Amino acid sequence: MALSLPEAFLSSLENSAGFDKESFVKIHNGASAITSIRYNPVKINQYKGLLPADKVLWNPYGYYLSERPSFTHDPLFHGGLYYVQEAGSQFLWEVLSQTISRKEDIKVLDVCAAPGGKSTLLSSYFHKGLIVANEVIKSRVNVLSENITKWGTGNIVVTNNDPQHFSGIKNYFDVVLIDAPCSGSGLFRKDNSAIAEWSEEKVVLCSKRQQRILSDIYPALKQNGLLIYSTCSYSPQEDEEILDWLTDNFSLENIPLQLQNEWNITTVNSLKYKSEGYKFFPDRTRSEGFFIAAFRKKDGEIFADKMSTSKILLPDKNEIKETEKWIDTNYEIDLIKHFDSIIAINKNRMEDVAFLQKHLYIKKAGTEVGEIKNKGLVPAHDLALSSIFAKEIPVIYLDKAQSLQYLKRKDLYIDTEIKGWAIVNYEGVNLGWVKVLPNRINNYYPNEWRILKD
Repeated sequence: MALSLPEAFLSSLENSAGFDKESFVKIHNGASAITSIRYNPVKINQYKGLLPADKVLWNPYGYYLSERPSFTHDPLFHGGLYYVQEAGSQFLWEVLSQTISRKEDIKVLDVCAAPGGKSTLLSSYFHKGLIVANEVIKSRVNVLSENITKWGTGNIVVTNNDPQHFSGIKNYFDVVLIDAPCSGSGLFRKDNSAIAEWSEEKVVLCSKRQQRILSDIYPALKQNGLLIYSTCSYSPQEDEEILDWLTDNFSLENIPLQLQNEWNITTVNSLKYKSEGYKFFPDRTRSEGFFIAAFRKKDGEIFADKMSTSKILLPDKNEIKETEKWIDTNYEIDLIKHFDSIIAINKNRMEDVAFLQKHLYIKKAGTEVGEIKNKGLVPAHDLALSSIFAKEIPVIYLDKAQSLQYLKRKDLYIDTEIKGWAIVNYEGVNLGWVKVLPNRINNYYPNEWRILKD
């Protein structure tokens, strides 16, 4: 049973543009939350199934589902064909398309990245750029890394740092996204715990935290760089008032966006400077609650830190020769070594990885190809879910029941003439590795990711 919305919360929105108390309360008491997904632009081309008919209007890869399925039991979810993401959050794609080109040398920071929805969107939009997906909470970094691996774009570096650690990386990033920790009122329709935990004190606390994060991150953005700020809160203290605070404290120019009438997105203006932000009210827009605004940085200097690859370990000639058997040579990549693992990173990004390694704790970078063992390379799960695997690698096609057996890390019984390593695939989407032996098939799906419930 849904909890009643706090009266103090409703009162705080009385003068907010786009807020209609009666319809807002009605939709929270009645209609179910909407489920939306965003497809992976790379993997959708190989997918053999049908797409939903109901599109998200502001994202070319976004779709609404008629009902919420069991994503846990959908092999396509585990293979990274799509990401479950609120439609409002997918508006980030439209913000980017109106403010910045998709040029190759873009460096992007997603400050509060877990669980990975916006990082995967950024990696698809800037498909030749470098995305740094940071998460300060250690327990959430593994989930972030898992979702990045499933997405398979290979252009993401996952870091586990406090925002203040970025203040020393001056003028480095072209784009900084801060999807800030907030009081969570935009989640009320789908999460009773968000209602129970909301308070006026929490809003104030979150506002102060948001200001600290913005202050810590600001130096890392280069001159003319793009700062995008978002929350899943309706509260003016966390939205419009933050826009005025940014203008008071930093050299930033607000960027107005062009909206289509049929989107029903609400334009809100900050009180002091009339900076534009954009709110998603579920009684007006087909989305849960969301707020977003964009700014251009006017000050800053040229990035001047010395770049070096001296601390990057490289594989030897034999390791490179063995690794290249597993990689599609049409992709421009460099290979680096981390302990026994061989990592593929996009061409000409080695200096960036080395630079970031010098300043930050890196949890994951690029695509892990595999580990060099006595008898050759043992392929990593990353490689199977990426685009860079060699197309000569054998593929075993599974039905849904077999795919779920695989994802539960149970034994597979398949009649195949393939011997040795093979990728298993469901409806055109790769799921991972198996090794076919004379009397059995070894399942190499990551044990920590296996489906536990039937």
